[in-house]
Amino acid sequence: MKIKVLGSSAGGGFPQWNCNCRNCDGVRRGTLKATPRTQSSIAVSDNGTDWLLVNASPDILAQIAATPELQPARRARDSGIAAVLTMDAQIDHVTGLLMLRERDTPLPLHVTDSVWQDLSTGFPVTSILSHYCGIERHRIALDGNALTVPALPRVRIDALPLASKAPPYSPHREAPERGDNIGLVFTDAASGKRAFYAPGLGAIEPHVYEAMSDADLILVDGTLWTDDEMIRLGLSKKTGADMGHLAQTGAGGMIEVLDSIDRPNVRKVLIHINNTNPILVEDGPERRLLAEHGIEVASDGMAFEL
Repeated sequence: MKIKVLGSSAGGGFPQWNCNCRNCDGVRRGTLKATPRTQSSIAVSDNGTDWLLVNASPDILAQIAATPELQPARRARDSGIAAVLTMDAQIDHVTGLLMLRERDTPLPLHVTDSVWQDLSTGFPVTSILSHYCGIERHRIALDGNALTVPALPRVRIDALPLASKAPPYSPHREAPERGDNIGLVFTDAASGKRAFYAPGLGAIEPHVYEAMSDADLILVDGTLWTDDEMIRLGLSKKTGADMGHLAQTGAGGMIEVLDSIDRPNVRKVLIHINNTNPILVEDGPERRLLAEHGIEVASDGMAFEL
């Protein structure tokens, strides 16, 4: 099983187009040791040819251009993207669907019922694409059974409901539904190795912790260093918890959670990193602290094989 990180930033990318925080200003000026990043997405394959796109970010065209495996190679119009799965209906995870409209067959899309509702109403991507390639919907049932993704016959995919909020444009924004946000476990049939992926994670529920503890690769929410990060910088009135993200530091934070997982040789990688997060500074004290805890920071183009 192969996993490629297409984008490792939170919504807005890094640097964010309208942000003048220390990180964004420093990376633009070249005064900070940091690497630009596109918005969060990964691709998964069991043969290196057919890929499941997990989350379609607004940066999808740049990500395809940077990833030869996803580019046309077999016929006049073609793509290595065999299917798409979106873990929620957030704008930074579904806008890229519109950029795939030139397909000559309906786009296979794996989503939960609540995400399908959001994409049919508050952000009507399904209606828009019906005028172009169309969508072939595959339902993620959250009934405990593995997903069937024909393009990945040798990879078992299990979806886990996560505690979270639907997007602001969702009909059920203030009444969260099971399936608004999911985590994923990918298991390679040959090696038995597992990868856990959750770029948006607001709470460590027992079933989530169990999945993380059993994984050989943990790709998990790295949005904010502190819960009040955005507030202290004067960039938002919301905490990380308000936005559905568990901060790295503090009691019960992501560092503490990952420290408690002692599976041999497990790789612990933070992804979906906000432009304000000091872990983006490669020679900063926060990055050194993560290294002491055996925690890595994802970057675009990072690849794993399990």
